[in-house]
Amino acid sequence: MDLYEERLRDVRRFYRILDSLESKLGGVRTLAEATGKMEWPRRGVYFFFEPGDLRATSGDGPRVVRVGTHALKAGAKTTLWQRLRQHRGSLKSGGGNHRGSVFRLHVGSALINRDDWPAEIAGDWGIGSSASKEIRDRERPLEQALSKHIRSMPFLWAKVDDEPGPDSLRGCLERNAIALLSNSNFQEKPIDPPSRDWLGSSAKSESIRRSGLWNVNHVADDYDPDFLDWFERHVEAL
Repeated sequence: MDLYEERLRDVRRFYRILDSLESKLGGVRTLAEATGKMEWPRRGVYFFFEPGDLRATSGDGPRVVRVGTHALKAGAKTTLWQRLRQHRGSLKSGGGNHRGSVFRLHVGSALINRDDWPAEIAGDWGIGSSASKEIRDRERPLEQALSKHIRSMPFLWAKVDDEPGPDSLRGCLERNAIALLSNSNFQEKPIDPPSRDWLGSSAKSESIRRSGLWNVNHVADDYDPDFLDWFERHVEAL
């Protein structure tokens, strides 16, 4: 079995595990419907899909376009819902803060490139870790468009309630899932490449464009197939 066949086998297995996870959760959710009143685990790993972007190689159904987690540094306190809420943005204004969510930052950069947002709105996008009220007010229409897109994206999450730190199982799962799904090192023979209209193709980051994922870390890493054994056992025990 060559490298491509081994990876394809593992990608198929990964999606079978996600099918089991979806069954355990009672279906996918979107951030448009999610609230803090729902029963969220304290910590976990999440998997986003994107409407219209389907698997073309490993089987049927939507393909994962982002893998993420939170609170990996020792002492970090962020919960899973707090992280998802950062991605969702404000329900009151319809906007959000891309400087507090790298996911929003990357999706926003793709919207700017694809839709040619004017400099008076998008000129300060991604600059600095904070911004003045004047800049945030100018950016609001773009943040609102960004929120609309992200809130439409279905996602699954797996409870992995371990402590933050360098040996976190959440970090291991995130890292290996990204490396497995990424096409960054497989441009000539990708597995489940993005659709022609995938928004990420307009992303500023080459890592996103090459990998087919809204991720920049770990997209060029090798994965350890043993992580699938643990992930499968973990989902079965949920």
